[in-house]
Amino acid sequence: MDLTLSPQEEAFRDELRSWLEENHPGPEPEGDEAAFEFRKDWQRKLADASYAGLSWPEEYGGRGATLIEQAIFNEEMVRAKAPMSANVLGLVMGGPVVIAHGTDDQKGRYLKPILTAEEIWCQGFSEPESGSDLASLKTKAVKSNGEWVVTGQKVWTTYAHQAKWCMLVARTDPDVPKHKGLTYFLMDMEQDAVQVRPLRQVTGEAEFNEIFMEEARIPDENVVGGVGNGWGVAITTLMHERAGLGFGSAVALKIALGELMDEIRDRGLDDDPVIRQRIGQLYIEAECLRLNASRGLTQIMKTGIPGPEGSLVKWQWSDSNQGLTELAMDIRGPEAPLVDDHWTYRFLRARANSIEGGTTEILKNIVAERVLGLPRLR
Repeated sequence: MDLTLSPQEEAFRDELRSWLEENHPGPEPEGDEAAFEFRKDWQRKLADASYAGLSWPEEYGGRGATLIEQAIFNEEMVRAKAPMSANVLGLVMGGPVVIAHGTDDQKGRYLKPILTAEEIWCQGFSEPESGSDLASLKTKAVKSNGEWVVTGQKVWTTYAHQAKWCMLVARTDPDVPKHKGLTYFLMDMEQDAVQVRPLRQVTGEAEFNEIFMEEARIPDENVVGGVGNGWGVAITTLMHERAGLGFGSAVALKIALGELMDEIRDRGLDDDPVIRQRIGQLYIEAECLRLNASRGLTQIMKTGIPGPEGSLVKWQWSDSNQGLTELAMDIRGPEAPLVDDHWTYRFLRARANSIEGGTTEILKNIVAERVLGLPRLR
């Protein structure tokens, strides 16, 4: 693809930069609750300017922006160090899935509250024994009197403690092959039969949670994509999750790399040949990440839907971000584990990168089989 911006794309970028300069809310406040409310306010401001669901069709509250404009938006948000939106999972996955697979009634009910952060969404996929092998999940849903009764457990559920709706995949038919017996639901989290328990991370945060469902109720109209079609809808969800990573991640990596280079100079280590080599390698990886994101964007523009190429971008970002934070720890030497600052936080938080959003091992298999066309091992 041609990576040169067209006059229209340059005009969009300039408009966005001006808007961010005028509307940037400043740094986030400390404290989980205060920061979350801050992000909700910020997302409402984005929604008022039709930036929250930028690539959504105009009829659903978006701008109908092109994929390239969405990529520009992601890059500029990172460059401006703007806050994240509160309803990331709803914007990146929930909304696109409802637009692609939902009924007209579902689109009318769910899309606007996603954009405005009025209703927060979470993703109920992983289970204690079904993480990367999603099709082996055991949470079951049984039809009863026009609704579905759900019993089971989910884990690693980001923002479940804040969420109104859960994108839930459950087994509705145990007698067919495991991929074919799944159904995709929208489950109301605000019911007594749903219990959320936080999981404290090594960073001290608790953004992940366990969900326990004991005969939770889901009306039949909250099935997305039809009964038994949950696997295909879930794949759409995951492809949108990984497709959105590349451009903003590449910019964020280069910004962080620049900050680390400043610290290396301050410590008088900028002439160290080993450190210079590691810095050079990280810069190359950041540029490869950007170019592979562009390659994935080209494929989406051909097919209209995200493909397996997003798995490569997510894998590359995980490795590069971990490598960056490991270098930050190394240049500090023995004091590194004792210093509590943003680099310590980044190092600890990066440990999850190769697990969350698909483990690196699974992503390598996807790239090998579905991008390179290599034979399956089994």
